[in-house]
Amino acid sequence: MSDSPYHIPALFEEAIESLDIKPGGTYIDATFGGGGHSRGIIEKLDKGIGRLFGVDQDEDAVNKAFSDERFTIVHSNFRYLKNFMRFYGVDSVDGILADLGVSFHHFDDPERGFSFRWDTRLDMRMNRRSSLTAEKILADYSLKQLTDIFRIYGELKTAHKLASAIVKTREQKAISTASDLIETIKAYINPKAEKKELAMVFQALRIEVNGELEALKSFLFQASELLAPGGRLAIITYHSLEDRIVKNFMKSGNFSGEQEKDFFGNVNSPLKLISSKPIVPTEEEIARNPRSRSAKLRVAVKTNETPN
Repeated sequence: MSDSPYHIPALFEEAIESLDIKPGGTYIDATFGGGGHSRGIIEKLDKGIGRLFGVDQDEDAVNKAFSDERFTIVHSNFRYLKNFMRFYGVDSVDGILADLGVSFHHFDDPERGFSFRWDTRLDMRMNRRSSLTAEKILADYSLKQLTDIFRIYGELKTAHKLASAIVKTREQKAISTASDLIETIKAYINPKAEKKELAMVFQALRIEVNGELEALKSFLFQASELLAPGGRLAIITYHSLEDRIVKNFMKSGNFSGEQEKDFFGNVNSPLKLISSKPIVPTEEEIARNPRSRSAKLRVAVKTNETPN
């Protein structure tokens, strides 16, 4: 097991600042992970008044949560955010943060099967109580399903060829480990961009295993409903698929990005983007934490008007 940190938060200072934290407010870190962002939020909350809820579906993260009278850890996928906040008697909050990156812990723990660097079983479950693994997807999904996963979630031009190679190979032997998968698809991976394309393959499988994009969409709707007027929503994304979803929703209240306006020309959306451009890491941060290179922080404020 690596001795590296569970996770080094990307855009840490920018994310905390973007929440415009009130010392007596109530906040949610919807992707608790190693607790880095949560610790930053806690430092700005008054004892006895401020509240922070940390949400994570990974048991490892929950077990590593810190103890503080202002803090409550919630073991759940953030797609069920409203249900759990209702359980804790919370109707509205002043800010919600979500860092959609995969923790260092997941990539660096061979047993979790998230990385092609380790020759272990293809698991990729964030929630190990789930029954769906990457290995099961490769064994059971149809040619069309596999093609769609690699084309949509991996944005791979060779999606059909990759899927065909998997279907052909599994007729002869199981594809259970990272090396099994790499051996199966290597003929359709560009040697000059091997790491990048393998990362896209593994990304596609991980998104499917965890239902990440559907969970994100559900979370965004619930987050916009939970925020009090003037409350902030800050989300850090790492690839174009999730960034597009976040940007469109913050801009328009839907996932097409098309703004609907009322009779007076006002946009019918529960949120308003603070800036049309995302906040990105500085060169100094990238040098310190190379995994932050693709991070984008988008921030929106809850409007006072309820859309029709």
